[in-house]
Amino acid sequence: MYHVKEAFYTLQGEGAQAGRASVFCRFAGCNLWSGREADREKAKCTFCDTDFIGTNGINGGRFDTAQALADHITALWPQGASHAVPYVVFTGGEPLLQLDSDLIAALHSKGFEVAVETNGTVPAPEGIDWLCVSPKGNNPLAITQGDELKLVYPQPDAPPERFAHLAFRHFFLQPMDLSAVAIKHIATDGAETVNATTAYCMAHPQWRLSLQTHKIAGFE
Repeated sequence: MYHVKEAFYTLQGEGAQAGRASVFCRFAGCNLWSGREADREKAKCTFCDTDFIGTNGINGGRFDTAQALADHITALWPQGASHAVPYVVFTGGEPLLQLDSDLIAALHSKGFEVAVETNGTVPAPEGIDWLCVSPKGNNPLAITQGDELKLVYPQPDAPPERFAHLAFRHFFLQPMDLSAVAIKHIATDGAETVNATTAYCMAHPQWRLSLQTHKIAGFE
């Protein structure tokens, strides 16, 4: 059984694949936070700005089989788009609590490339085409190599230098969205956070700046 909060067709807004047409499939549930505000302060990740509770979002639901969910995702990709490789991004919450080899295989059989955006604390199944890890705080990583490491910045307990040696193809710093959630331990505003992230990337050119273009451009 797969529990999907929401699924929708959009453009990828962040990182190395920014601007690419994508079906986003957001799984319900996370291993670092319950998703409830009452639990935020004591959570292992305190700055999440995403609703991943339940299955009541757009195109959300419960799917008994990998094939059923693969069919659901395929229906969201535009028909007749024969010149583009279908692309699905699994996110959450924490998608690797649910994504498995059966679902990956079902989507590959339909021609999809399969991408994942994970906090990196859960081992990944084989077959993922694009693996993006976004570390959260001092939680230990089970995934230390992949296509993209995208670090929300600043995190006092997750400095960039802790991850710079890992075997990823791309390294991104993404300014924390302070407008989405009150962060007590970050004593800056949004503009200062963007400036600080930009300055770090310029001083450490291994890292590239990632902006949330879906929020800037106003699409989901």
